[in-house]
Amino acid sequence: MTPPWLHIIGCGEGELPALPAAQTIIGPSRLIERLAVRTPLPPAGEGDHAEHGGGGGPTLEPWRSAKLETMLAQLLDHRGTPTIVLASGDPLWFGIGATLTRHLDPAEYRIAPHASSFQYAAARLRWPLQHVATLSLHGRPAELIHPHIAPGNRILALTSDAATAPHVAKLLCERGYSRSMLTLLENLGGPAERVTTAEALGFSLAPGDFYVLAVDCAADPGAPLLSTVPGLPDETFLNDGQLTKRDVRAASLARLAPYPGALLWDVGAGCGSVAIEWLRAARDARAIAFERDGERLQMIAVNADRLGVPTLRIESGDAPDSLIGMPAPDAIFLGGAVADETLFHACWTALRRGGRLVANAVTLDAEQALYARHARLGGELVRIDVATLDHIGPHRALRPRLPVTQWAVTKP
Repeated sequence: MTPPWLHIIGCGEGELPALPAAQTIIGPSRLIERLAVRTPLPPAGEGDHAEHGGGGGPTLEPWRSAKLETMLAQLLDHRGTPTIVLASGDPLWFGIGATLTRHLDPAEYRIAPHASSFQYAAARLRWPLQHVATLSLHGRPAELIHPHIAPGNRILALTSDAATAPHVAKLLCERGYSRSMLTLLENLGGPAERVTTAEALGFSLAPGDFYVLAVDCAADPGAPLLSTVPGLPDETFLNDGQLTKRDVRAASLARLAPYPGALLWDVGAGCGSVAIEWLRAARDARAIAFERDGERLQMIAVNADRLGVPTLRIESGDAPDSLIGMPAPDAIFLGGAVADETLFHACWTALRRGGRLVANAVTLDAEQALYARHARLGGELVRIDVATLDHIGPHRALRPRLPVTQWAVTKP
């Protein structure tokens, strides 16, 4: 069996680990600079874990760019020759190792983890790590923190730079969590380690660029609770009335059944409520919102940002033409033009085997189309009747909304 050509090795802020022999060592500039002050390692072939000594050591290469395509190209230039990639902490916990596993055969590499900065942070704070939400805001929008903001929740986040913590503090205040405590844990495990804490309201700490951000969420009185369980209040979404209402939306998502990594097509997305709640409901879920109206496209973008799912892909144009060339979905929500047979055929054809399609009808034409499809393809057909509290003069009454006929079907 051919030995792996690549070693991905986790490092901390303390002493760098002993490294296998290699021709090239690649990593972040700060790790490469620390390694450069050590006596060079021998090149490959002069001992498996030889300690430093003699000339002719490996070439040290900082990553040339933070862009994935450039990093991958830089690494693959050395494919087949003994190479080391240095990473901070655990390479498989929001690290370069997690990225490379998607592009390399497992036989090509070995991974040596180090304690993660999350583990150091949890130890310093005395937070049981199994009860903490962990996420990366490194190179990502800080708004990704929104689904994790809940009363009493604790969050550990990797950061991009000094601007991340003030941005998160601002988001917390806007959500009604101004009493939340933010802790900056800098250079964990190294001689320059520093831990500082401040409240979100009036946050004024000035961190460096390398730290973990810890958030202990505390809701202000009256702060809205935006659960990740589908069925957010209708007023949560910026909309023009083209909105799948709360109770029907919750029932629709229950039948769509979000799961980690699954892709949803929200066709005729309106303000994007179904796609947004799909993304909030499952780890690493993906969604594409298809909408043709320009103002609604802007609403979708605003809602996705406010509710912590900036990864929502938004596609403009008329369906079914706008569906062409898109990745095959695991689930489809048909929220507009339900009676259109051409559109339905395009969606059904694109849906993966075993995938689910949910369509809601309020007009007679759309209902008739669902009855016919149910007769051909089976599935579940239900009528959803919702009444809400209203007043008739001084008296209270339950006023019915338009009934919704919902068809849910799994593709064989």
